[in-house]
Amino acid sequence: MSTLTQLEYLLAVDHARHFGKAAKACYVSQPSLSAQIQKLEEELGAIIFDRSKKPILVTEAGREIISQARIILREHKKLQAIVDTRSIVPKGSFELAVIPTLAAYVIPLFIGAFCGQYPEVDLVVHEHKTEDIIRLLHNDELDAGLLVTPLKDDTLIERHLYYEAFYCYLNPEHPLQEKEAVSETDLDCGDLWLLSEGHCFRNQMLKICASGKNQCAFPNIRFESGSLETLVKLVNTNSGFTLLPRMAVDELSAGDVTTHIKPFKAPVPTREVSLVYNRSFLKETIINALEKSIIENLPDHIKSLKKKYVQVIDL
Repeated sequence: MSTLTQLEYLLAVDHARHFGKAAKACYVSQPSLSAQIQKLEEELGAIIFDRSKKPILVTEAGREIISQARIILREHKKLQAIVDTRSIVPKGSFELAVIPTLAAYVIPLFIGAFCGQYPEVDLVVHEHKTEDIIRLLHNDELDAGLLVTPLKDDTLIERHLYYEAFYCYLNPEHPLQEKEAVSETDLDCGDLWLLSEGHCFRNQMLKICASGKNQCAFPNIRFESGSLETLVKLVNTNSGFTLLPRMAVDELSAGDVTTHIKPFKAPVPTREVSLVYNRSFLKETIINALEKSIIENLPDHIKSLKKKYVQVIDL
């Protein structure tokens, strides 16, 4: 009879496609994990992994077994979640993932207050790109994600938290420095320093600048960063511009804001930020506590921004 431990090992191997890496992730020796997987295959009378391939491949029968294993483990997790949700005080484990362009600015705002107010919640925070968070939510490997929305995914619930306006960060010699405020039609895509592929903020940048003239200050260079801070330094030391969310602007010095930042004309391009979780979710008390803690610790100018004053940029 298969055990929950065997099923957990099974999913770990499926994720890593490597027995050694899966064993490390499960904090067991590789021989022990391999023996349990082999025992499971013998009990079921099916080969789950083709070990002759590098990386290993899942067999046709293995795909069905792994899919069912996810369901079994998900239902088992619900047992403790049901008990925890009956408690008035939020408690239990909670896995939260945050996209990089939110993590650096939002997590420091609320994490201390949340942990102090809810000591019985064992909160683990990961940093992943949007597409990875969505995949992990669908596989029940996360409890929730802090994401830019709307995602247009009916299998997920989006609990809106706040809106955050975009600003232009310009090189001091940029022609747009002459303007009090810029419009989307002023922006030249070829002059834009971008985040790398996979960042939802990159897609929003391109949508805002879609009507630009597409001329490039450095036609023989293409550089895409995973960090907003790197983009700021590139603008400072070279030319062109990038886009920053309001909370990144808040961390600039007063001098940098004066010399580099230009607001957008209304309606201001803006991103919507939400807590996102699976429709089969049970940890409602923790989600409520997270939502409350994040909103309470937002800067007042972020709390007060309403949708009717902005233009939400889709992903």
